[in-house]
Amino acid sequence: MIAAALRRAILVGELRSGQPLPQDEIAARFGVSKIPAREALVQLKSEGLVTLLPNRGAFVSALSPDEVDEIYAMRAALETLALRRAVPHMTKADFVRAAGLIEIMDDERDALRWSGLNWEFHAVLYQPCGMPRLLDQVRTLHTNVQRYLVHYLTNVDYHSQAQEQHRLILELCRAGDAAGASDRLARHLDQAAVKMVASLRNS
Repeated sequence: MIAAALRRAILVGELRSGQPLPQDEIAARFGVSKIPAREALVQLKSEGLVTLLPNRGAFVSALSPDEVDEIYAMRAALETLALRRAVPHMTKADFVRAAGLIEIMDDERDALRWSGLNWEFHAVLYQPCGMPRLLDQVRTLHTNVQRYLVHYLTNVDYHSQAQEQHRLILELCRAGDAAGASDRLARHLDQAAVKMVASLRNS
């Protein structure tokens, strides 16, 4: 519960990069001892959202433009691999679920919920690859940059462009075109990376 509340606060920007997260204050806020507060911070550290420094405590992790670029390069490599492996094993149920998520996302205007649905859509497509360790890494990388994605989802143009790309990726998966779907996914991720890196550099 504590980790979920702090994660949401980081993703929506209530807790900003570099902001300290004192265990005492977290424990008092949630009415718990320091132990569960620390466990929550350790969990968020594993997700890349919190940095724990010896003798200094916990801070909201800050990502530089170069780090965001690196994360997206890693995502592209891992996610295209997952999708190529997954396409031959996709079922009608996978296609129905993915299409349903796209329709829900069309009408969702809450950026954080949309971001969660976005991950669900991608996870549905990747799951048939049968590579759980790879998918765990992909999930962590996605969480690392999710707070920046939430910021961009306030832009209507970005929202519509992302949805168009999702439909193209799904259509190529339906056609059994693993190479085409992976190529489209790589471009989808690259476009997001370029926008985020440029914004971070400008700010």
